[in-house]
Amino acid sequence: MHESHARLARNRWVDLKNSFRQISGSICAPCGFECAAVFCDIKKLGTGRGSEKGQKNDLALIVSTVPAAVAGMFTTNQVCAAPVKISRDCCARKFARAIVVNSGNANAATGVQGLRDAKAMTRITAASVAAVCDRRNQIKQKNPALAERRYNRIAAHDVLVCSTGRIGVAMPLKNIERGIRACAPLLTRSTANAGAVAEAIMTTDTRRKEIAVEFDVGRSIVRIGGICKGAGMIAPGMAAGNVGATALSRGAGAPRQSGAATKHATMLAFITTDAAIEPEALKSVLKIAVQQSFNRITVDGDMSTNDSVIALANGLAGNRKLEIRNSKFQDALNLVCLELAKMIVRDGEGTSRFITLRVCGARSDREAELAARSIANSSLVRASWCGGDPNWGRILCALGYSAADVDETIIDVGYARPGGQKIVLAFRRGHPTNVALKTLARITSAPEFDLHVDLHRGGGEFVLYAADLTEDYVAFNKGNVNEPASLGG
Repeated sequence: MHESHARLARNRWVDLKNSFRQISGSICAPCGFECAAVFCDIKKLGTGRGSEKGQKNDLALIVSTVPAAVAGMFTTNQVCAAPVKISRDCCARKFARAIVVNSGNANAATGVQGLRDAKAMTRITAASVAAVCDRRNQIKQKNPALAERRYNRIAAHDVLVCSTGRIGVAMPLKNIERGIRACAPLLTRSTANAGAVAEAIMTTDTRRKEIAVEFDVGRSIVRIGGICKGAGMIAPGMAAGNVGATALSRGAGAPRQSGAATKHATMLAFITTDAAIEPEALKSVLKIAVQQSFNRITVDGDMSTNDSVIALANGLAGNRKLEIRNSKFQDALNLVCLELAKMIVRDGEGTSRFITLRVCGARSDREAELAARSIANSSLVRASWCGGDPNWGRILCALGYSAADVDETIIDVGYARPGGQKIVLAFRRGHPTNVALKTLARITSAPEFDLHVDLHRGGGEFVLYAADLTEDYVAFNKGNVNEPASLGG
């Protein structure tokens, strides 16, 4: 096993985390970002999973007080939601101002009306935010120096839209319009509001997911904040452009695409920063960060119709743009995205174990990924993880039907404690080892452990963060024909 490779990766990650100052405020930590959240009953109370939280906020706004460079990564599911199509087009531009997001309804598989509703949400948001600015200016008109010109000229094409929740249900646009107009006057920069937004975007999540860090760029202090949601229907494979993955391009073992199912979950992430950075540079660094984080997690192997990661950078930190190139910005963004991504897996529906799966020795990084996904999305492997069973036979089986080139006579399979340097081999070079099952089980029965697979075919590597398959996951998702409220939610 390549213990040295794993050790170097772990040590670098520890050094990386220690090089940034973690702060409070998440998306409101960077200068010039305001947000707010309200409840407007998008998913009617008592109508399935997620609604049992009661009057939980279900609509939120995130706004930059000045134009911000924009970047986005979106699901490659061929059945993608209307908000994805609208926001993908917006991210093709250089700048944006705001994000409107709702939970409780995915606005997916809703046809032409769904597109109209998503566009309407951007128009209503632009008008509502501008109206708030006008009212604030009227209050301060006795002192023109205090007049707020921040939201002037905000247009519908400056607003991104995201949705998460039930698929195939028409958007309750009247509720949403009422919610947006009620939310806009509440916009402010505060830790409390940031937390409220992190909660508003939740569906089947059990807890908020948020983070913020700061670091020096030249003489300026730059901050990056982020929130995300996601617990089920998690196997993101996001890209920046209008690309839909196909079975041929994915190959066996790659993320499966969920059709127009009615499962009620997705992953969304929103990143804010006050760094001054060129729009194209922001798009580039976000792509790298997402590929190393959100695109490396799986809870159940199902790619959502709505997966989206959006970043806004408004430049109010005051750094010179050229300084970003030689700064720690990429590392900081990688850190924020990966920490958020891991929060999703740890909060996965019914999840009882978090597994870091490290595949090395493949002919290429792509084949290492195929091998890792085949293992992590195997129902049999995940069920054994639930029981704390170090069942290497199921792992070999999953490797064998993956699209990676494997030779069972040279494969190694081993386990380690989270971040541990000692790998205990269960299978080595085509043969089971003499290590007792109880010894292996002491590792695999813990809430978190590392699984190491060495194919000994080349230099390809891939790391994937995965979850077990529990009885709670099945109970949560199976529905009950005798309880109509549980169906389609």
